[in-house]
Amino acid sequence: MGSHQASDEVNIPSSWGTGSNRIAAVEEEGNTRPSITAGNNADKQLDHDQDPDHQKPGWRKFLSYVGPGFLVSLAYLDPGNLETDLQAGANHRFELLWVILVGLIFALIIQSLAANLGVSTGKHLSELCKAEYPKYVKYSLWLLAELAVIAADIPEVIGTAFALNILFHIPVWAGVLFTGLSTLLLLGLQRFGVRKLELLIAVLVFIMAGCFFGEMSYVKPPAGDVLKGMFIPKLKGQGATGDAIALLGALVMPHNLFLHSALVLSRKIPSSVNGVNDACRYFLLESGFALFVAFLINVAVVSVSGTVCSANNISDEAANRCSDLTLNSAPFLLQNVLGKSSSTVYAIALLASGQSSTITGTYAGQFIMQGFLDLKMKKWTRNLVSRLIAITPSLIVSIIGGSSGAGRLIIIASMILSFELPFALIPLLKFSSSATKMGPHINSTYIIVVSWILGLGIIGINIYYLSTGFVGWLIDSSVPTVGKVFIGMIVFPLMAAYILAVIYLTFRKDTVVTFVEPPKNNPAAQNTMENGRLSSSNRQVDLGHIPYREDLADIQFPE
Repeated sequence: MGSHQASDEVNIPSSWGTGSNRIAAVEEEGNTRPSITAGNNADKQLDHDQDPDHQKPGWRKFLSYVGPGFLVSLAYLDPGNLETDLQAGANHRFELLWVILVGLIFALIIQSLAANLGVSTGKHLSELCKAEYPKYVKYSLWLLAELAVIAADIPEVIGTAFALNILFHIPVWAGVLFTGLSTLLLLGLQRFGVRKLELLIAVLVFIMAGCFFGEMSYVKPPAGDVLKGMFIPKLKGQGATGDAIALLGALVMPHNLFLHSALVLSRKIPSSVNGVNDACRYFLLESGFALFVAFLINVAVVSVSGTVCSANNISDEAANRCSDLTLNSAPFLLQNVLGKSSSTVYAIALLASGQSSTITGTYAGQFIMQGFLDLKMKKWTRNLVSRLIAITPSLIVSIIGGSSGAGRLIIIASMILSFELPFALIPLLKFSSSATKMGPHINSTYIIVVSWILGLGIIGINIYYLSTGFVGWLIDSSVPTVGKVFIGMIVFPLMAAYILAVIYLTFRKDTVVTFVEPPKNNPAAQNTMENGRLSSSNRQVDLGHIPYREDLADIQFPE
């Protein structure tokens, strides 16, 4: 897809109408030529009749697009989410449920933006970053994206180690080492069909969801307090801000944005206005349903933890566990429903949660490396490299700090993800709101305003917590004055660089155009493009479907 320098003002011809537009890479005589399907209200019914996909029943069309959203949503049910949910409930009862609500609403918006970006441009987010930014910025964003994948993999490593500890009483540090083998085994099982494997993992995750729903019906959290916590924002109590940021980091993961924008490109989308509109709508519906299920599960985990740990008749043993609640000590929360089998069922589901998230992390890493560097690795090689890097800090912390230290590392990893978010989020917001990238298919003003308000709000909270937390630590720390000065000389420039990088990405003007203006004052040409055909050299090339990305064809989704 060609890159051209944009003028200061991007003029969208009025003849484009109000329909959707999408760039398609069409192979013609050995050359890749960009073309665009342009909207024309007068021909929409003709387009509807000629598009064979419109003859399918609605549910069958929807099922043909199912896959990307559900795969992405597994990352919202990973061990990092469970850990932060458990601690938020134990430490603050229901007061941080509003963070989960806001986080998943925001997740739905930005995941939909990521899907629409891929559908509308034919490129995923990392490829657009490579095309748009200078070399040093491109490589910096790549390194940050890779760090996000590794940070997201740490909870999977520790969650798997905890599951093995509960099932077989293996020390956590040894379980960390075994996670490398478990990942290779998982990738080996994909030879029997990745869809069957993902279905099995999803079933196991939903078993855990059923356990927490069952426990919630037993402990009966007060509905009024749950609703207040969900709709009345509060940040009271020690560590509330840090726990809130950790919740957001565990919910809204930067590598998921790269992942979703790429996964949608594995679908065959009709090369017509209605085809593109349907694809965007179906991806939105799929993401909405999947994230709603994830929201309910996260709320159930927080509600169970908050109710059990704040009960008046809580035992001393349970109170001690609640004071330092980790994934490893959480099975006691389910004893009312599952009795003695609670530990086994919980551990199996925790193992499934960690391994399912491993799949999303592996795919995300592939797309990030392919997009930024145009490098491709085999799935097992890519996963093993990321996993070995993630194992190192997990192993060190689990040896030194044991289970509690490993649990705290999950919180730290989630906070790192939250701080990393601007470097994926800001490019996504800018590209999906830019006429130079989306043409007339840019977001509505309402979506632009809401997404930027939520995005800048999260970024502002991160910067506030980063600055005030570090200053507070310097003031209260027992480190000698000379040490504080030395640490400040290192950290304050890094904080300044972080803030300046966010400002640069926010206010930098896009310079690369990735849409092609259709012929002006040529109704015949626009009609052929409207109907999914490209007019070239006085002959018609019937596209049928816009060719989907062959480099994504190994991702097996149902047709």
